[in-house]
Amino acid sequence: MKFPQKNRKKLMPLALLLLLIPLSSCQIEKEQAAQLPDVDVDVDPGQLPEYDIKGPDVNIGVTERTVTVPKVVVIQEEETVKVPYIDVDVPGTDREERTITTEVEVPSGGYTLDIRNVAVVNDQLWVVSELNETDPNAPKKSVRVSDRVVLNAPDMPVRHYIVGERPTKVFNEQYTFISDRTQIASQLDSGRVLYGEQAG
Repeated sequence: MKFPQKNRKKLMPLALLLLLIPLSSCQIEKEQAAQLPDVDVDVDPGQLPEYDIKGPDVNIGVTERTVTVPKVVVIQEEETVKVPYIDVDVPGTDREERTITTEVEVPSGGYTLDIRNVAVVNDQLWVVSELNETDPNAPKKSVRVSDRVVLNAPDMPVRHYIVGERPTKVFNEQYTFISDRTQIASQLDSGRVLYGEQAG
């Protein structure tokens, strides 16, 4: 049986009303009042732990490492050299020995690279090196110059700064080059210098 269009519009609200009446007829009655359990607690007052905090004990010496160093512009040889050894003892933390290396690709063998500072700044290890051109007349051939320190300390991220002009080599993009050490002097002085002098 078909209803005319006019009657269908009247039946729709009526059908919805009949559908909603059973849903709204739900009734809830509270049969028993709620009650929290009785708990009798008898404890001694707690005590905060005591810490004896001491700063790191830093010892600096020299150790030997076999490294690759540029000899003549294109020849590299392995030889044993003396490198700074930094021993940082922080009570209650594990240490690991690792070699921190700064290496820069330069356009000739007439450059030197020296690590000047190692400092702890904001839970990072800051390594500040200095790049200098010592022989502008050296034959033009790309070589890498490097310097390193051996560090026995808790593991932390390393951030490298190099004082000097960045040579135009892709390899050097991993470092932050600065024109002068005074650009980061305040941060270095606010941290703990492990190797080298205070910046300020």
